[in-house]
Amino acid sequence: MPESDAVAVARAQAGDPDAFRDLVDRHSRRIFRLAFRMTGNAQDAEDVVQEAFLRAYKQLERFESRANFGTWLHRITVNCSIDLMRARPKREEGQDEEALETMATPQGTNGPERLALSAEIQERVTDAMDRLSPMERAAFTLRHFEGMSIEEIGSALNLRTNATKHSIFRAVRKMRAALEPFVTAGGRSS
Repeated sequence: MPESDAVAVARAQAGDPDAFRDLVDRHSRRIFRLAFRMTGNAQDAEDVVQEAFLRAYKQLERFESRANFGTWLHRITVNCSIDLMRARPKREEGQDEEALETMATPQGTNGPERLALSAEIQERVTDAMDRLSPMERAAFTLRHFEGMSIEEIGSALNLRTNATKHSIFRAVRKMRAALEPFVTAGGRSS
């Protein structure tokens, strides 16, 4: 039976390098998915994952054992993602297709028409996400992909409640506008 994060953290704080490696193995996939959703790019997500684990390792002595390591690492990843998005200009190219495929798992067998429509919708979502500001993208991702509350998002992004709500609202409005042709087309009867 694998040990808990708390036990692995305690071992890592005591100087056991294998313990931190176990934590990396245990959490890297989840934080890559978060970083990818926030940055929209596989290479950037990999950079964020490396930076997040580096920061976590350097700050491990300050980690309080009563806290949840996964939540703490999640917050570090969000902060690293925002830092990277603010520091880098918007990319011209779209998302890395291979990484995008690892993010979405197909559910059942789809016909060619459905696959084509799904690809078109995914392209629209990608384009719309690329047009969001770093703060809008982060707030939208945390709310709609990570399921965080307004208060949790505000805390993670260092925003007041109204600013958090406004960032989410702006992001949703932009996403809705980008996807509007698909929503209205899907709602019509044939």
